[in-house]
Amino acid sequence: MARNAEKAMTALARFRQAQLEEGKVRERRPFLASECSELPKAEKWRRQIISEISKKVAQIQNAGLGEFKIRDLNDEINKLLREKGHWEVRIKELGGPDYARVGPRMLDHEGKEVPGNRGYKYFGAARDLPGVRELFEKEPTPALRKTRGELMKEVDAEYYGYRDEDDGVLLPLEVLHEKQVVLDAVQKWRTDRESRLSGDKPQQDEDEEEEESIYSVQHEELEDDESREEQEGEEGGVSFISHVPVPSQREVEEALVRRKKMELLQRYASETLQAQSQEARTLLGL
Repeated sequence: MARNAEKAMTALARFRQAQLEEGKVRERRPFLASECSELPKAEKWRRQIISEISKKVAQIQNAGLGEFKIRDLNDEINKLLREKGHWEVRIKELGGPDYARVGPRMLDHEGKEVPGNRGYKYFGAARDLPGVRELFEKEPTPALRKTRGELMKEVDAEYYGYRDEDDGVLLPLEVLHEKQVVLDAVQKWRTDRESRLSGDKPQQDEDEEEEESIYSVQHEELEDDESREEQEGEEGGVSFISHVPVPSQREVEEALVRRKKMELLQRYASETLQAQSQEARTLLGL
C-alpha cells in the first residue's frame, strides 16, 4: 500500500490527475479512418500523421543509425503514408477536399520506388542499404546495331583512301621513294649496259636461246600431232572429203538470226511494212 501511495504522490501522477479533472486529456487517433465521422477531426488526424512522417524522414537521413534502425524507420514511414492515404479518402467521403489530387506531394517525392514494386518507397539512408542500392542501379543499355543504310552513309571517298594525300605527309614520302626508285633503275640500266659492253652479252643470248628452244619444242610437238593425225587417216583407209561447201558456225548463227527476224516480221509486222522491207532488201541486193 505504501508503494502505491508513493506513486500516487509523484509529480507526473498529480499532473495527470489535474488533466483528467480539467477535461484536457489528449485524445488518441482512431485505428481505422472509417471510425471518424467528423470532418474537422479527420483533418486533425491527417495533419498529425504528416507531422510524424516529417520527423521520421528527418531521422532516417542519418546513415549512422544502423541498418536495422534504418529499415524499421523506413517501414514506419511507409505505414504512415498508407494511413495518410486512408484518412484522405475518408476526408473526401465526408465532403472535404480531395488531397490525393490537390494536396502537396513533398513527402512522396522524398522517397524512391523500386521499379516493378509500386507503393513501397525508400527514404534517405535506406536507399544506400545493402541489397537496395542494386535495385536502383540501371542496367546499361545495349549498343544499338547500325542498319546497312546508316553504315553506307559513312562510306565516302576517305573510306576508300582517296583522301590519304590530303594530310600533307604522304606526298613528300612518295616523292622521296620515287626518286630512290628512279636512281635504282638508272643504276641497274648502267650496270647492264656496262656488262653488255664488257662481253657478258653472249651469256644473255644463250639464256634467250634457251627460252626460244622451249617454244620450238612446243611447235615441234604440234607438228608431230598433225603428222600423227595424217598417219591415222591414211591407216584408216578412207578420209572424209567434202564435195559441197560446209557453212561455218558463224554462218549458221547468222542464218538462224535471219530466220528468227523473218518469223517475227511475219507475226507482228503488217503486210505493207513487209512489202516495204522486201523492196528495200531488193534495192540493196540482199
